[in-house]
Amino acid sequence: MLLRWTRGLPLSPPLLLLLGPLGPFSPGARAGPAQAEDAVELDFSTERPVHLVSPAFLSFTIDANLATDPRFLTFLGSPKLRTLARGLSPAYLRFGGTKTDFLIFDPKKESTFEERSYWQSQVNQDICKSGSIPSDVEKRLQLEWPFQEQLLLRSQYQKKFKNSTYSRSSVDMLYTFANCSGLDLIFGLNALLRTADLRWNSSNAQLLLDYCSSRSYNISWELGNEPNSFRKKAGIFIDGLQLGEDFIELRKLLGKFTVKNAKLYGPDVGQPRGKTVKMLKSFLKAGGGVIDSVTWHHYYLNGRIATKEDFLNPDVLDTFSSSVQKVFQDYWLSLLFKKLVGTKVLVANVKSPETSKLRVYLHCTNINHPRYKEGDLTLYALNLYNVTKNLQLPYHLFGKRVDKYLIKPSGPDGLLSKSVQLNGETLKMVDDQTLPTLTEKPLRPGSSLGLPAFSYGFFVIRNAKVAACI
Repeated sequence: MLLRWTRGLPLSPPLLLLLGPLGPFSPGARAGPAQAEDAVELDFSTERPVHLVSPAFLSFTIDANLATDPRFLTFLGSPKLRTLARGLSPAYLRFGGTKTDFLIFDPKKESTFEERSYWQSQVNQDICKSGSIPSDVEKRLQLEWPFQEQLLLRSQYQKKFKNSTYSRSSVDMLYTFANCSGLDLIFGLNALLRTADLRWNSSNAQLLLDYCSSRSYNISWELGNEPNSFRKKAGIFIDGLQLGEDFIELRKLLGKFTVKNAKLYGPDVGQPRGKTVKMLKSFLKAGGGVIDSVTWHHYYLNGRIATKEDFLNPDVLDTFSSSVQKVFQDYWLSLLFKKLVGTKVLVANVKSPETSKLRVYLHCTNINHPRYKEGDLTLYALNLYNVTKNLQLPYHLFGKRVDKYLIKPSGPDGLLSKSVQLNGETLKMVDDQTLPTLTEKPLRPGSSLGLPAFSYGFFVIRNAKVAACI
């Protein structure tokens, strides 16, 4: 499946610093006698939150390319896939990407055989509890998918885009998957449909909005994908002012066709630099008042040429911080984040020089977790060094109980492994309906927090009684 992880999409102006402080770490003195000889001292500031993140932080995208051949949308009926998605809720499910601007809704288009087979299997059943498409159809699609995936990737790399149509059944599949998985669907509308004077032609969007309204679908919307690259993709240049006016037109439509309080996000521009920043500024000036959140795309690396070393480079991680200042795979890692990390962001620093490869972040703990309560803290840390680092909590937290959740690659392939382990146990689903138990490892009070080379750890500091978290 063409699923892409999106960190905190969409982003509203008060909720932009999603990972806490990402600036330079300051050197400091060593801790007291309880500190291990090679431990790295941490410094917390917990008087008050410095930022808030949305409960939907860490969301994901279904690439709109999937609708090119709607037969494969029937995979969204998979109970296993729904179980995995439900584990990450609350979250946004964005249906978007480059193909967004080359898809046209055809309300008269017939469903595929696979789609009809799926819907027939749902007769007289609770649609969110029923099974997937017939097994013979599913097996055939699974065999055909690798070839379809290669076809989609090849067309994407060659930058050859042509219009495709999608049906009511495709919309139903997407909405049912999102609704049954506890996700909020964000649907990307085609922004390349233009009149002779280059204004947005909203007639096709009206057809889709009318259908969704008739079904009482609660959907949020985007208009276009990376409009800064329209000239490259389609030979059309749209400036930020025109784009703002297009969003104003869409907001008016939403008031007529959809359920109340439908959200509108945009402009979904690419990396905010150069001409893209200019487009974003003029867009916000013209149409910023009609959107609910500002969205943009951040690319840490070019996935076609990225190396393993690139993912261990702290300078790459810092590029997100610089993008935030301009505009204001690992499923199991995302699941742990959802379960353990709350919305209130606090300050954590490493009190040692030369520690850019050790990243630490601090939040109030997610109180929806059954083991933890208000006032607890969750520290999460990434070790990019090739040796173990031992983290030492601030002195006033030395005696607190800590639960450790350590994520490492599983198997001999190291960082290239396709599976991960939590506290030494490889993570995998129990069955199609059941996620594994995320079991903590309790640490003795006063212990340093061991973080092996190239690992990621969550540490819940219990009974911390932090006022800002209560």
